[in-house]
Amino acid sequence: MTLALGACAQSERDDTGGSNGDGGDSGIDSTFVFGASSDPATLDPAFAQDGETFRVARQIFEGLVGTKPGTADAAPLLAESWETAEDGLSTTFKLKEGVKFHDGEPFNAEAVCANFDRWYNWEGLAASEALGYYYNKLYKGYASDPSTAVYESCEPDGDYSVTVNLAKPFAGFVPSLSLPAFSMQSPKALEEFGADDVGGTAEAPTMSEYGKGHPVGTGPFKFESWSPGENVTLTANEDYWGDKGQIEEIIFRVIDDPTARRQALESGSIDGYDLVGPADSKALEDAGYKMVSRPPFTILYLAFNQAIPELQNPKVREAISYAIDKDALISQVLPEGTQKATQFMPPVVNGYNEDITTYDYDPEKAKALLAEAGYTEANPLKLDFNYPVNISRPYMPDPEQIFTVLSTQLNEVGIQTTPISNEWVDYLDLTTGTSNHGIHLLGWTGDYNDTDNFVGVFFGQKGNEWGFDNPELFAALDKARGIADLDEQTALYKDINEQVALFIPGVPLAHPAPTLAFSDRVESFPASPVNDEVFNEIVLTK
Repeated sequence: MTLALGACAQSERDDTGGSNGDGGDSGIDSTFVFGASSDPATLDPAFAQDGETFRVARQIFEGLVGTKPGTADAAPLLAESWETAEDGLSTTFKLKEGVKFHDGEPFNAEAVCANFDRWYNWEGLAASEALGYYYNKLYKGYASDPSTAVYESCEPDGDYSVTVNLAKPFAGFVPSLSLPAFSMQSPKALEEFGADDVGGTAEAPTMSEYGKGHPVGTGPFKFESWSPGENVTLTANEDYWGDKGQIEEIIFRVIDDPTARRQALESGSIDGYDLVGPADSKALEDAGYKMVSRPPFTILYLAFNQAIPELQNPKVREAISYAIDKDALISQVLPEGTQKATQFMPPVVNGYNEDITTYDYDPEKAKALLAEAGYTEANPLKLDFNYPVNISRPYMPDPEQIFTVLSTQLNEVGIQTTPISNEWVDYLDLTTGTSNHGIHLLGWTGDYNDTDNFVGVFFGQKGNEWGFDNPELFAALDKARGIADLDEQTALYKDINEQVALFIPGVPLAHPAPTLAFSDRVESFPASPVNDEVFNEIVLTK
């Protein structure tokens, strides 16, 4: 049986404080066990950028803004409403009253400003791309150098109204606040447990005491324990302002192998898992398990790190593009429903360019371009090829299989690749926190429906992952993100997507369609294209 997207009967969170049922009274097992593909990188979502961290964070924390059920569109959450000034430089939020953090502290305007000012005042490693990834990408600058910063200040207007001022327009400001990275956290807990006392290096950062074991939000579940490599346990927040739902305990059990996750579901030791392998989907459905498919809101890409001299040659980047057979990749290793990509965002996003320049599979053209660049059979192009292991992502269900297909295709045109693999957290630190990598697999699940959340995050400024400096592209993206008129912004983004296609920073490969599987006791699950899935909205039958 396949559940429709957003089929949850309780799709809207309300402030009734009610419950669908109690495990003891209804006979429903109120412990829900979910098979996670990895540990969270941290329990502090402000320092995170990956889906497994955000899956846990969405249960504990809430932001001012959420998403409409089953969509990527912004909706009220801790802010009941908002109003943005005509110049786009200030937004006033009316806050929900009577909400408390898990430590009993009140959620109010002062707490909102404490969170915004925390992010703005990061320094050193906290402000680096390795840790403060989303704030770095979207808000551009910090108090230490306000000349580049988008954020300016936060002003309480009483207890339950707050105005956030920006230094420059950012059309995606409100929807960006639906990101778990911008969740509201208890100012008292942040200070008490030294949330910003991070250490280590960009390659191997270490978390604070807060990030290891003391996360405090306003969400329907509270943190109980974390045994790295084994599980994260959360318990129901009895004082939650909204619908508490049926689940009293969540256990995120770490099972990094997709086959082992399927076997755990079949044995009854977990209730569900995400990122079902393509080969497993039909077999599980035929066996009576409930399958939930999300529409593609993803991008899988092969990135070129132009800090590598060979990749600075546009003929080399073009040759690699022509060497890739996307159709073969999709048919061999990606899930049913996957769409071929021509640009670095899915077709449903504003600014998608139907007439973009493409590099359709042409191995002979790839060989000719390599020869023009000086690479022959006697002097082949040699590149490191980085990929993660023991992980599944919505855009990359089996990285090792994807690597195998692509490296074979590259080899067929004479490109020799050296495989370099890392565990997921180390891989992210390596590819986004340093320039010490070659071509590599990565991707993205959109966080909200805004073009800047795709191409702006990837190419809006110089970064470690891509290793290039392109002031013209940076300026175009900076201009587009501040345009409030949708038609004008759409035209700009179409031009930008063509500019990216001609520059060839990497190969956009596919828009995979992620699938989840559940036991038959799950009646409905609040599936979201942006993974905004909060487990108090799950409906169980036994």
